Order: sequence, then C-alpha cells, then structure tokens
Amino acid sequence: QVQLVESGGGLVQAGGSLRLSCAASGRTFSSYAMGWFRQAPGKEREFVSAISWGGSNTYYADSVKGRFTISRDNAKNTVYLQMNSLKPEDTAVYYCAATRSGSYYYHERYDYWGQGTQVTVSS
Repeated sequence: QVQLVESGGGLVQAGGSLRLSCAASGRTFSSYAMGWFRQAPGKEREFVSAISWGGSNTYYADSVKGRFTISRDNAKNTVYLQMNSLKPEDTAVYYCAATRSGSYYYHERYDYWGQGTQVTVSS
C-alpha cells in the first residue's frame, strides 16, 4: 500500500514557476514508477510526466516538454515536478500517482493516487 500526498500548488502569474512535491508513505516507494497527471474543469485527466523507479528514465507530454522537469528522491520517498514558464493553460488540479506497470502514459495503469493540488496560472 502506498499513500501519496501532493503539495506546492498555488496561484502564479504566467511565466512564473512552481515546484510540486509528492510525498509517499510505505517502504516500497522505490519499486514504483511515478507519474504526474492533471485535470482541468470539464476536461479529462491527462498525462503530464513520469519517472521510472530508479529515476533514470523520464517522460513528458509534448505540451510541457522543455518547461517541466520531474525528479525523485527515493531516500525521501518524494517525487517532484518543477514547472517553469507556466501558462494559463497549465491551470488544473495536479495529481501524482504510482504504478508498477510499464505503461506510464495511461492513468488506468496507475495503482495509487494522491488527492491533488490546485495550480492556477493567471494571464
């Protein structure tokens, strides 16, 4: 069992930065790949980024590539999402999730989810 708690969301102006954190409980954190998804009002949940269990492989949606960076610290049971050059269209609730499957892009393949943190980017 893995419990996930996100933090770091907030209100920021376009062009600004935020860093999201996702703290995990449980001793098996390092055996899970971790992902970030987001969901805007009236839209489906969409993939943002993922990182392999060891941190050597990272994956990004085209919409955030070059602006967002995912990382993890297995000693701290935490995964991060550094978001730079934020745009109003990045406004959403951001969720972290854990998976043992190799399909990082699909939210159905994730086993555990956090409660989400709101990110609002003003123009």
